[in-house]
Amino acid sequence: MSEVLLSYRGRQIRETDVVFLRELIAQNPALSRRRLSVKVCAAWQWVQPNGQPRDMVCRSLMLVLHRAGHIALPAKRCTPRNNAIAHRRVAAGATYDTTPITGAVAALGPLTIRLVRRTDDETLFAQLLRDHHYLGYSRPVGEHLKYLVVAGDRPVACLAWSSAPLQLDLRDRFVGAPKAAYRHNLHQIAYNSRYLILPWVKVPHLASHLLGRIARQISADWQELYHHPLQLLESFVDIERFRGTCYRAANWRCLGRSKGRGTKSRHDRPDCSIKELWAYPLGKYFRQRLLAP
Repeated sequence: MSEVLLSYRGRQIRETDVVFLRELIAQNPALSRRRLSVKVCAAWQWVQPNGQPRDMVCRSLMLVLHRAGHIALPAKRCTPRNNAIAHRRVAAGATYDTTPITGAVAALGPLTIRLVRRTDDETLFAQLLRDHHYLGYSRPVGEHLKYLVVAGDRPVACLAWSSAPLQLDLRDRFVGAPKAAYRHNLHQIAYNSRYLILPWVKVPHLASHLLGRIARQISADWQELYHHPLQLLESFVDIERFRGTCYRAANWRCLGRSKGRGTKSRHDRPDCSIKELWAYPLGKYFRQRLLAP
């Protein structure tokens, strides 16, 4: 077996893979980088859990190999827009009622949890997070769901869920295995990237009540869209702002605290706020299912 040149997004790239890429590029001189990546995904059966090609990941890998001198990609034919910036922009939406809502959860009447991704309510969802969440709005990364909770016709909460971070030592200890042992099942973990109870909603226990309801339906919702279930939910809580009370009340578990170093940190000193990692297993056998081949 040939030597491993690098490991990229869980896939080991060997010299034989590089030879294949060189030959593919030579045999298809008229193809763009995007169309080459589609061919590579098909040849390597490199697909997402829902069966779609890992096109963007493959293009990123080929660019890494190109810059390292292993392959020579064709010249770029266009420069795509910066989606990271575009995804932070929020279109102007309708006005909404900010009259205070108080009382008990039961007094709110029926609470409807709407999946709003690719619906008319998605703009309102983004607008509420932009205006009222301390982190603002950005589109979740990878697989994701967006929930808007309404009481009658009034929004009361927003929850965004996205693909889990790749590397968390606290999670490894909770699962009881190194990340390499369950990396292939990382897509079965969802990360609560945004949670907002709207500031004019002052209803005790509403936050934990909604976490409990979401936990009972999110795996089925994920299965319907992405064709696989979830085994574990997780979220970070900034301890300088919050105490994690709603997660504790919803029976989530605090796995410990971060070291205060961001993903792009270049030294061992804290350079961002310390956060607690909270987790909620979606079944008794979540560890076995994450570690399954």
